[in-house]
Amino acid sequence: MVPVKSRKTWSPEASLNELASLAATADAQVVGNLIQKLPAPSKTHYFGKGKLEELLALKEQLKFDSIIIDDEITPQQQQNLEDFLHTKVIDRIALILDIFAKRAHTYEGKLQVELAQYEYNLPRLVGKWRHLERLGAGIGTRGPGESQLETDKRLMKQKINHLKKRIDEVRQHRELYRQKRKRTGIPVVALVGYTNTGKSTLLNTLSKSNVIAKNELFSTLDPTTRRLVLPDKTPFLLTDTVGFIRKLPPALIAAFRATLEELTEAQLLIHVVDINSLNAPVQWDTVEKILEDLNVSFTPRITVLNKIDLLLPVDQLWNESKAQEYIASRCGLPVSNTVLVSAEKKWGLRQLLDMIQQQLKINNLPKSVIAIEDP
Repeated sequence: MVPVKSRKTWSPEASLNELASLAATADAQVVGNLIQKLPAPSKTHYFGKGKLEELLALKEQLKFDSIIIDDEITPQQQQNLEDFLHTKVIDRIALILDIFAKRAHTYEGKLQVELAQYEYNLPRLVGKWRHLERLGAGIGTRGPGESQLETDKRLMKQKINHLKKRIDEVRQHRELYRQKRKRTGIPVVALVGYTNTGKSTLLNTLSKSNVIAKNELFSTLDPTTRRLVLPDKTPFLLTDTVGFIRKLPPALIAAFRATLEELTEAQLLIHVVDINSLNAPVQWDTVEKILEDLNVSFTPRITVLNKIDLLLPVDQLWNESKAQEYIASRCGLPVSNTVLVSAEKKWGLRQLLDMIQQQLKINNLPKSVIAIEDP
């Protein structure tokens, strides 16, 4: 479900389609959808009275066991909805966190997702029974006169503080690595973009590596760095980062701070856009706003319009000038520092490397032939 008021650039239908993709990524089967048109969501139940009655009728008809709301709802709204509808209610934030938990494989990724989950669930403890074992505690830890809820809150806060310390250790390790990297003089280029735009495929194609690259949301959570060489033999490091998405949970951004700090050290950003997506312009704008929030909006960047092979007419052979003309007529995206590629078909990669080389020279970055190991 999607609150129309919060959509300035996304249509309700496009927003619901993305929510359905997120749900499918979390292994949920979508059986129906509903759009609410209100000036503002209800403070108690999120939905208006009429929409609540409509939901009850749909529950009888479709027999669904969960509702996913395309917005962040308050703990009170969630509890009231579950009491009224007698079904599980999930908001967009919880859904994204669930997907991240499913995708996290490395020690660092698991720490960051776990922290985000605890910070999300802490204000939602009210009215819910939490067993001590689930929080890693044991008998004898409760203070005198302390209620079960107070105990659970205290234990969860302890867990949050513990996770923050462990993540801070990871952050310090990354900082040491970045300092070592600076001393080598090798420039760093970071891939950024909306989720599932083909960043990992582009990294694989350029570096001839085998980073996990799937046609699904958030297939990459952990940053991967590869050493490449430009046409003029200048080496550089290319880093693949987690894909962004509209309404990225603040708790997730905070938890992934250690990872996202990699972007602040990059001398050049490559913003990868899925040109085949009908929402390409608004996805581009979403990423640019997130980069601004991360204080890296002034970092030089190249816009890569990827998956061009899926958009060109089937009978049209690859031709840079013709492709540029074809896309410009229907794209609505910036044309400066823009290159058209197909990471899958290996089209336009030489043009991309030439543009990276040009941008690094413009920024007077030093040349080096020192090789360093991936972190």
